[in-house]
Amino acid sequence: MAEAEIELRTLNDRMRDADALPSDIRGYHRRTKHAPTRYALGPAFLDWTSQPSPFRRFDGAPRIELPLRDREETAPFPGPALRPALLDRMALGLFLELGFGLSAWKSYEGSTWALRNNPSSGNLHPTETYLLANAAEGLGETAALYHYAQEDHALERRAGFETPVVLPEGGFLLGLSSIPWRESWKYGERAFRYCQLDVGHAIGAAAQAAAALGWRAHLLCEPGDADIAALLGLDRPDASHRREEEHPDALLWIAADGNAPPAIDVSNLARASRTWTGAANRLSEDHDGWPLVDMAARLCVKSRTPTMERAAQIAPKPAFPFPLPDIGRVVRRRRSAQRMDGVARLSQEAFRAMLTSTLPGAEPCMAPFPWPPRLNLLLFVHRVESVEPGLYLLQRDADTTARLREMSALALLWTPIEIGPLKLFRLRQGAVEREASMNACRQAIAGKGCFAVAMIADFDRTLQEDGGFGYRRLHWEAGAIGQALYLWASATGLSGTGIGCFFDDEIHAMLGLSPEQYAFQDVYHFTVGAALEDQRMLTLPAYPEEMRERT
Repeated sequence: MAEAEIELRTLNDRMRDADALPSDIRGYHRRTKHAPTRYALGPAFLDWTSQPSPFRRFDGAPRIELPLRDREETAPFPGPALRPALLDRMALGLFLELGFGLSAWKSYEGSTWALRNNPSSGNLHPTETYLLANAAEGLGETAALYHYAQEDHALERRAGFETPVVLPEGGFLLGLSSIPWRESWKYGERAFRYCQLDVGHAIGAAAQAAAALGWRAHLLCEPGDADIAALLGLDRPDASHRREEEHPDALLWIAADGNAPPAIDVSNLARASRTWTGAANRLSEDHDGWPLVDMAARLCVKSRTPTMERAAQIAPKPAFPFPLPDIGRVVRRRRSAQRMDGVARLSQEAFRAMLTSTLPGAEPCMAPFPWPPRLNLLLFVHRVESVEPGLYLLQRDADTTARLREMSALALLWTPIEIGPLKLFRLRQGAVEREASMNACRQAIAGKGCFAVAMIADFDRTLQEDGGFGYRRLHWEAGAIGQALYLWASATGLSGTGIGCFFDDEIHAMLGLSPEQYAFQDVYHFTVGAALEDQRMLTLPAYPEEMRERT
């Protein structure tokens, strides 16, 4: 994702601000807003000696090496594969590699760093991945909980059950957690936002990886954070070190049989007898505390909730006039552009397909979500064929659009435009490149692409529905929308970039919204265009050649 500016603030400023922590998640959101004259609180400088390791390991845990199939052709993008793959070690290896594995290594002036198939703010990767599966050939004779070690494309056996079957047949559980320290090291108080956006990207990445195998991903809305922490072992003393704690995020049922998610008593499963192995590695020798990030996590804890009926959403499938690459190629070549050329034009067909992929229930990235949509997309259209440059709103929820329109104090056009299944409103005509860049923390990339997006959340309504957890839910939805755009940009030969640095209230002003209101809030930006490659960078393979010999 694009680099965000880091404001220089003194230690005294931080200590003074820490004495006045907000009492609710609205206060956190307000305090971590960027503005042209003030950025949210971040580190005074980057201490490279304390940079967290991007790779979690559980030292002493038995390892299962996974086969690498990165040269095999997969189903055509966006999927799904016509026939579901058999749930075995071979298929799990492909699922985890496409969802969360490495895509390449980059090298420049003696520094080398990894890129992954799932994006992350600043390439810092706070999200960790766990898998809970029944016994299977190549995995073991009993059901077990595993941690996915991306660097080695291997499973670390964290805990073994006493029986071979603890889950319904036909699928497995995927667990996601976050290590906020990886983000706060660079981004300070705004880090909690970025962790949640990354979870949304991870949900979308898992859904796309599942589609490559003919599987389906379902986000489970019932378990509480305490249940997920107990199930994944995050509440154990050997799970992390001080100030490197992992926070529970989400559980997904990956249906290898393509069916709806079964009823799973996560609390009961977490209490089952297990034998634990391994201890978490230390990610940094030194740490800088960010009390507001810890406070935000406490304000957003999710309790166990009753089973809810999944929202009935029939989303159109993105249509494209010519064949697209296979899923593996699309996923592995996805990159976050650092610069865009400001010249390339996007066909209306590609524009329509990209935005259709973000509609509620759209396969694969939006399909896992059980909740109704709560985000509409503000579009800065720069260079799209047969679409006039200007400011547009993509309607994803009609009620949200109606209330937004009613609250606006500006005489916006609100001209309805239909492009295929898309319901768009033109709000302003004319060039909006300057506004897109200015409001993305003055980052030129937002105006140099074919179009840019600001994701406008139905904020207060969602917090009233779900309490503090609603804040996480909104960012997950935004991250998944970003993931869909990333993948479609890659599929059409372009690039995308998620932009977490933006001037929140400047966007609200463009919509005629008061900075005092919290009915609607900007939560994420994105841009799509033709990337300008840095020729100084050396690109290296994701994994060594000998890994392809694994069977």
